[in-house]
Amino acid sequence: MAESGLSRSAVEQHVEGIWRDILGMPEGRADATFFELQGQSISAVRIVNRIEDELGIGVDVGLLFEDPDLPTFARAVVAMSGTE
Repeated sequence: MAESGLSRSAVEQHVEGIWRDILGMPEGRADATFFELQGQSISAVRIVNRIEDELGIGVDVGLLFEDPDLPTFARAVVAMSGTE
C-alpha cells in the first residue's frame, strides 16, 4: 500500500482528471463507465501507469475491469493509497 500524501478528495479528483484526459470523458459524465467511454486495454494500462507515475499508487489494471465506473474505481484507488 502506497501513501500518496494527498487527501481522499484530491486523489479522487486526480483520478477523475486522468480519466478525462485519457478517455475524453466530458464534463458532467462522472457516472460514465470505463466501457461507455470506449475504454480498451491500452487505455486501461495508460490510466494505471499515470496513477502510478503521478500519485505513486500501484493499481492493478484488472481493477478497471472489476470496478469500471469512475466513483467506484476512484474509491478503490483511495483505499489502495492509505488515505483516510
